[in-house]
Amino acid sequence: PYVPTLHFNYRYFELVDADGKVHWWYGGGTDMTPYYLNENDCKHFHLTLKKACDKHDHSYYPKFKKWCDDYFNITFRHNERRGIGGIFFDDLNQPNQEECFSFVKDCANTVIPSYIPVVQSNYQRSYTTEERDWQLLRRGRYAEFNLVLDRGTKFGLQTPGSRIESILMSLPPVAKWKYAWDYKADSPEMKLMKVLKEPREWV
Repeated sequence: PYVPTLHFNYRYFELVDADGKVHWWYGGGTDMTPYYLNENDCKHFHLTLKKACDKHDHSYYPKFKKWCDDYFNITFRHNERRGIGGIFFDDLNQPNQEECFSFVKDCANTVIPSYIPVVQSNYQRSYTTEERDWQLLRRGRYAEFNLVLDRGTKFGLQTPGSRIESILMSLPPVAKWKYAWDYKADSPEMKLMKVLKEPREWV
């Protein structure tokens, strides 16, 4: 429960018209879903992503951070974000293919340094049955987003001949739903919920 889930996906698309004209773009991002809020972990994660973005364009991090907050938003849960965000972008094809590829490689190279220190500082922490239950409830939210709102999942499931298991592998193997949560307003669980409802600037 004290080790967040990390999601990342960087991709390249290329389409060729009947007349031979090529259309290409990059998309993807990295975002983190904690179950208990550790502000230092969040700051480290976002700062690592910001440094990669700033190497290429100082407008990238604030723009792609907001895009991430807006995209990973469970709208039917009254605008509850799936996690504490990160960066997300799509249709990136400027200024040129070489620079776009360089940017995407730098983003991909942040995955390990942004996440492994978070894992190392938390994976040996003990936890209670109640904290494990909260983790499973949050994993339920992760499943909801992926199945109901995620464009990539919906596209994959609607594509004839797609490998369904490959598409669904991003879902947590165990999740839980519970009617009428009973957590105090000042509890660690509700501290996380406040951030999920009102995304913060971490750097």
